[in-house]
Amino acid sequence: MDKIVFRKPPLLTDAPMHYCPGCTHGIVHRLIAEALDELGEFENVIGVAPVGCAVFAYNYFKCDMFQAAHGRAPAVATGIKRARPDSTVFVYQGDGDLASIGMAEIVHAAARGENMTVVFINNGIYGMTGGQMAPTTLEGQKTTTSQSGRSAKEHGNPIKVCEMLSALTGPAYIARVSVHDVKAVKTARAALVRGFAMQKAERGFSLIEILSTCPTNFGMTPQQALCWVRDHGTAAYPLGVYKDIGLPGEGRE
Repeated sequence: MDKIVFRKPPLLTDAPMHYCPGCTHGIVHRLIAEALDELGEFENVIGVAPVGCAVFAYNYFKCDMFQAAHGRAPAVATGIKRARPDSTVFVYQGDGDLASIGMAEIVHAAARGENMTVVFINNGIYGMTGGQMAPTTLEGQKTTTSQSGRSAKEHGNPIKVCEMLSALTGPAYIARVSVHDVKAVKTARAALVRGFAMQKAERGFSLIEILSTCPTNFGMTPQQALCWVRDHGTAAYPLGVYKDIGLPGEGRE
């Protein structure tokens, strides 16, 4: 009998995804589904997605999904998790959503140590609304609202979310990964598994930042966009684990 080595995770639907060609949202969706499948968490999963390119995530996951107002996903997820503490709750946010209008929400959810898993997609740009500068846009990066390139003096410095949140007491696990090549994708999957494992063990707040692409608004081919993240994104936003208090039995407390 042939051995099955690759299959669609049970948490994903068969709906065709609406994302632009080369967009890595689809890769991350699959990684989330694979991570939850590995942990045996697919019967009682609840996702929250606010405004942004992933606003239609409810079409792609076979679980209950809530649509939150712009930036308010952590607050919505807090209510869900506290009302249904036995459920596995994940939040899916982009950089414009999480690091701009939703900055206060994510900081206070992290500070409280809410037992949830946040997936933070950082492509350095407002993707859905036309390619405007985001809080994470790199210095010198050109967008529709910074056509000469982002200037730290004029626009401020890019916000490094992992570095900021890891300084708080509440978070259990903070990591930054990427999906620009196969090796990076495998590392991202492992980080998501650990983030969900933290929630399952009731360790508290986890956030996995994933450097992603936006070929359409980058004005690049999908391959060029992946190379740009590899060469420029990871230089500005170093990959790695920024905080990990450990799982029970690991002796890392």
